Amino acid sequence: MSNNKSPLIHVIRHNYGSTQPTSGTSQDNGAIDGRPSVPGFIASNAGMLYIIASQFFFASMNLSVKMLNSLEPPVHAFEVIVVRMGITLICCVIYMIIMRIPDPIVGPKGVRTLLVIRGVSGFIGLCGLYISLQYLSVADATVLTFLTPLTTAVAGCVLLKEGYSITQAVAGIFSLLGVVLIARPPFLFNFMPTTIPEGSLLPETTPAQRLAAVGVSMIGVVGATGAYTSIRAIGKRAHPMHVMTFFSLWCTIMASLGMVVFNVPVVYPRSWSWLLLLLMVGIFGFVAQTLLTLGLQRETVSRGSTGVYIQMLFAVVLERLIFGVVPSLLSVLGAVIIMSSALCVVLTKREPTQGRTADSTA
Repeated sequence: MSNNKSPLIHVIRHNYGSTQPTSGTSQDNGAIDGRPSVPGFIASNAGMLYIIASQFFFASMNLSVKMLNSLEPPVHAFEVIVVRMGITLICCVIYMIIMRIPDPIVGPKGVRTLLVIRGVSGFIGLCGLYISLQYLSVADATVLTFLTPLTTAVAGCVLLKEGYSITQAVAGIFSLLGVVLIARPPFLFNFMPTTIPEGSLLPETTPAQRLAAVGVSMIGVVGATGAYTSIRAIGKRAHPMHVMTFFSLWCTIMASLGMVVFNVPVVYPRSWSWLLLLLMVGIFGFVAQTLLTLGLQRETVSRGSTGVYIQMLFAVVLERLIFGVVPSLLSVLGAVIIMSSALCVVLTKREPTQGRTADSTA
């Protein structure tokens, strides 16, 4: 019997096979003569491995978006979202129809409100990231999203009744310090000139634009927090493709409305490289979001969301190889503080010993 009292994740009307928990416990799963085997380790940590794998594709997608922003004229974030999520929506619907998954469009009863919340909050998170990439390097934009696991842990504690420790609270405070070092607001850093990372695609970025981009990124963190928490609350009550469908549908609708309301011009393809980059954004985003959804349905939000920190490594390596970007010293220091805080949370995280194994995949 679970000790989780949250009504958001306690009721299961349908247990989808793709999100079934692995058999056994984390102590005996796949063990041979008392020693855990490699297949047993993979099975008992499948959720975290899914999340880590998704981060490579997220980093690759962000890099493709950054390259789109470097084109003339640059592609607006709303248009990128429409194309990426349109591709994702088509893929999800086709898959569910072929695999005969029930309720492919409207989703299962009992979680439709949560699915809508996941879609709207996911759009806010995605929009915040894409807009910030116009004035931030991929590495800086990525590291700012690392606040999401900490804010998600708080949301999981308040809404889902999951544990939240003093260590996580202290880590959150230090992470905010890391964000300040990356953002470098002029009223705090007016004693030193603003430096643009070597190899940056946007050397004309002003301190005001950089600060605004960080502010938009923080709004994106709030949206991503709602998305992560709602995925955990949905759990096994919906197929991963249901979650993906609602996410892509609402992103496509809201981004399209945004283009109309703000009179955003449509940028048409002018080269094969333009089409290739846009296709890469759609494919990488679809694969990454599928892996992330599978992972979060198998982990608590406080533990599973810490897996996103590996994206920083992928982002720095890819941006260095392709763009030749060398981040500033303060950005590196801020990133180290945020990643160290996350590592501290991971190493000191204690899972409850009873009643959590079955529900950890809910």
